[in-house]
Amino acid sequence: MLAPMDHVAGGAAASRLVDEGRRREPPRAAGSAVEESPVLPDYGGACLSEVVPALLGRDRSGSPAWLPDAARRAEQVVLLVLDGLGYEQLLERRSLAPVLASMAGGPITSVAPTTTATALTSLATGLAPSDHGVVGYRVATRRGVLNVLKWATPAGDARASIPPDQFQPHAAFRGRACPVVSRAEFAGSGFTEAHLRGSRLVGWRVASSLPVDVAALIAEGEPLVYAYYDGIDKVAHDTGLGAHYDAELRAVDRLVEDLAAVLPVGAALVVTADHGQVEVRDAPLEIDAEISQDVVQFSGEGRFRWLHVSPGATENVAERCRQRYGDVAWVRTRDEIVAQRWLGDPPSPEVERRLGDVALVARAPVAFFDPSDTGELRLVSRHGSVTAAEMLVPLLATGS
Repeated sequence: MLAPMDHVAGGAAASRLVDEGRRREPPRAAGSAVEESPVLPDYGGACLSEVVPALLGRDRSGSPAWLPDAARRAEQVVLLVLDGLGYEQLLERRSLAPVLASMAGGPITSVAPTTTATALTSLATGLAPSDHGVVGYRVATRRGVLNVLKWATPAGDARASIPPDQFQPHAAFRGRACPVVSRAEFAGSGFTEAHLRGSRLVGWRVASSLPVDVAALIAEGEPLVYAYYDGIDKVAHDTGLGAHYDAELRAVDRLVEDLAAVLPVGAALVVTADHGQVEVRDAPLEIDAEISQDVVQFSGEGRFRWLHVSPGATENVAERCRQRYGDVAWVRTRDEIVAQRWLGDPPSPEVERRLGDVALVARAPVAFFDPSDTGELRLVSRHGSVTAAEMLVPLLATGS
């Protein structure tokens, strides 16, 4: 059964992360909670980057305590990724999702930043962001800022100029031939090549096909099937966390029920997500002119905004950002992010060059504007930061 926040499958370490994530300062304004401390990824523990390695090694002794028992015992596993379903959002709405609520498990952490490009790559490769190098949604490269999901720079399609298999060289699923059931239109994209390279894509065009395709793969004897559904994230971005989100969660719960129903004895369904959501109703904050005069480029995302600054200006810009935005964001230099292992172990020089110099990481329901990415203006709910609402994701399982 879906565990309350203070009784989670991950044990003491996960409980500590949850407790830290739930501490909040008094709101600065009506309805605008401000997080006190960041919830950092539990790399090496109950973390999204450890899920696939744990599932691939489930037939061995010593499976981690945070892996639900149904997954440990299973001869075959379907790993369903529900893009955008945070643990806090699910816990608040468990009456709308009785199937998910009945499954065993609890929260684990995502990775930093809590963005789809980074988190899905960590999930598929079993690596922290500092290792695989997909360190954000928009990443600085020598050829301009790369939009990872579109695999494009301002010059256009970047599959030739920034080969996905060189940008992210690690094989998915530790080199195992794991089939992937996902949207058909994702086949051949740069991001698919970067994070799922070597996998056989079984494409679906309507959600009702997903359980049918999964059932066929399980019948063929596949030990691990990866399935991906992105409806929750789309609805949250478009309309926020209101009635449309609730309706989508009900529909997703029925999808989970259909998936569980097609699995034979000895198979388990494991459900997780890449990140949670925060509703941000106000327009993104534009960086003050006094600060932006030293900024040569932006990257990242609205809730984890990297500032690339003029040579020698890092400490000055960081201090001005602390003074101006410290009440709504954690301000960290690149050196602090690396030293505090937000992204995992210290990255290679090549990966470190993809980071900015100063990070504005939102701890209130705000986002920071990038004039080169105006598409973000249309988002209602967002993610990317390291608040509990964004960082904690479910790891649930059911099976016979």
